[in-house]
Amino acid sequence: AAASGWVGWQMTRWQLLPGTTALWGVSPGAASVMTYMAEDYGADMRMVAFMQYLRVVMVAVVAAGVARYFGGASQHAPDAIVWFPDVAWLPLLETLALAAVGSWLARRLSIPAGAFLVPLVGGIVLTHLGWLRLELPTWLLAGCYALVGWNVCLRFTRALLGYVLRQLPGILLCIFVMLAMCGAVAAFMVFAAGIDPLTAYLATSPGGADSIAIIAASTDVDVSFVMAMQTVRLLVVLFAAPYITKIIADRIGRVGKG
Repeated sequence: AAASGWVGWQMTRWQLLPGTTALWGVSPGAASVMTYMAEDYGADMRMVAFMQYLRVVMVAVVAAGVARYFGGASQHAPDAIVWFPDVAWLPLLETLALAAVGSWLARRLSIPAGAFLVPLVGGIVLTHLGWLRLELPTWLLAGCYALVGWNVCLRFTRALLGYVLRQLPGILLCIFVMLAMCGAVAAFMVFAAGIDPLTAYLATSPGGADSIAIIAASTDVDVSFVMAMQTVRLLVVLFAAPYITKIIADRIGRVGKG
């Protein structure tokens, strides 16, 4: 979070992107949530979505390369996707009810990006207490991702695409800088805590938790440690990003006026 905040701060100071778009775009986690939170806080959600999903792709590619370099690449073929698995209908109805009630509550309380955050927090609490079992069949997840993608992509215009292409070198540079800073943290963990390099890198990788989980599960690493670190990163980013962004934006605004 600190690395992404610094990179976003520099991008905003250099005025590579308008307003706080850069701060949201480099936020390392929950790409879909960051996209909608950015819109609620006045940033350009289209640019944020482009930066977020480009980061996810780059993180996955680099993590796969690191895993292969350290000899951790799996030789097993990936499992086939089961699009229509057997469904536990009562937990599915409970999951849908959580999403509906959470979205309604978020609107009533005017919580930014609450349609994501309220069901997320409610699901964590209710699952931990044993009162709810989340049921997310593959076809439902694919449909939800498709709706999110359509909602963002249909807002792109030819002029915006041209602007994105002009800014692409700077965006890629910032993503690689963030990857390098996270790699430096991983190196520190290797020397200071004796963690093996691949486990340390996957644990500190800036985003793409689902991709990191797949790579970790198919390689010889401490999966529990990797996922614990990734989960903590995700939660910290979700709840700290609005405050960090506001602080940095206010600071840059004061410097600009001065």
